[in-house]
Amino acid sequence: MSQYEHTCMIRGDGGRTIRAVLDRICDKWTLLIVTTLERGHLRFTDLQRQIPGISQRMLTLTLRNLERDGLVSRTAYAEVPPRVEYALTPPGQSLIPPALALAGWAIEHIADIEASRAAYEQRTG
Repeated sequence: MSQYEHTCMIRGDGGRTIRAVLDRICDKWTLLIVTTLERGHLRFTDLQRQIPGISQRMLTLTLRNLERDGLVSRTAYAEVPPRVEYALTPPGQSLIPPALALAGWAIEHIADIEASRAAYEQRTG
């Protein structure tokens, strides 16, 4: 038995719960939204402006899922025009250190990964 084999069995559901959580927090848009919200409360349009390449639909879906999972709070203000702000909850804030560690790992290894990709492309055509 490998030393990590037990990790997917922790909850007794064959790892479904852990996979669902990891699917959410390891999504590229989730990590970008969480790290962007580290600076504080932001409106939807500010988030969209600060995250290059994210569509309005993907931002909406990801924020909705993060709110459902308790990682992001949504505050609607009764103003004209309506104003909605998003912020990290304490569990969302606790995601910052591992997200930054993962980003740091990617930065540290990007040259090796790109070289490996180029070598693979040469081998496989």
